[in-house]
Amino acid sequence: MSKNPPRVNILGVGISTVDTAQTLDIMNGWIARREPHYLCLAPVHNVMDCRRDPDLKRIFNASGLTVPDGMPLAWLLRLKGYRHVDRVYGPDLLLAACERSDEHGYRHFFYGGAEDVAEEMAYLLMKRFPGLQVAGCSSPPFRPLKPEEDRLEVEKINAARPDVLWVGLGAPKQERWMGEHFGRIEVPVMVGVGAAFDFLSGNKPQAPFWMQRSGLEWLFRLMTEPRRLWRRYLINNPLFVVLVLSQALGLRKFSIES
Repeated sequence: MSKNPPRVNILGVGISTVDTAQTLDIMNGWIARREPHYLCLAPVHNVMDCRRDPDLKRIFNASGLTVPDGMPLAWLLRLKGYRHVDRVYGPDLLLAACERSDEHGYRHFFYGGAEDVAEEMAYLLMKRFPGLQVAGCSSPPFRPLKPEEDRLEVEKINAARPDVLWVGLGAPKQERWMGEHFGRIEVPVMVGVGAAFDFLSGNKPQAPFWMQRSGLEWLFRLMTEPRRLWRRYLINNPLFVVLVLSQALGLRKFSIES
């Protein structure tokens, strides 16, 4: 697939009309052409963050793809007539890309997570996909890096020559990082995958499949991390519904341009 699919304006964020298979095809094209892009995953809370932060919205709207990482986003795109659209879930996208790598020989670099989490995940992925090529792993400190520390991290990634850089710094930190480092990181594809490192390394439990498909993953995550996530879900989700209805009824307009 040479052309990127259309985007739908949801509260000022252009959401790409794709499913996981299309997303992988587009990533493969970027790698084949050595064409640098970053990919953002957009659940409801990221869309709401963009509404409050014009700089973050610019990062999401300047991406190669901003995919619907949440059933509510996928449902909205289907209502707009894009019946093929489905949720592009970070952990599933990472697993599917690793599986395809057996055929293409792509090199993967894992950046982020708590200490040793990226390495733990990489070890499990290599057991699951014996031909997987892991170019490297790095778990930077949670604090902001000093310029010299950041330069060394960039040099480490570039020296490893990955085809895909998976960024697991958590949203919206990872999107800001990709936006700031785009052009400095010599890789065709950067993907911000949120908590995927924790899920795939076994450090955090994933919601059951039925909850993921019914749009209730937020409830599972709220129950497992109530102190950290209550504001994200109990405030953002109801407000998102109100704003989407107001946009659909023409009561409010949200520009993709900042």
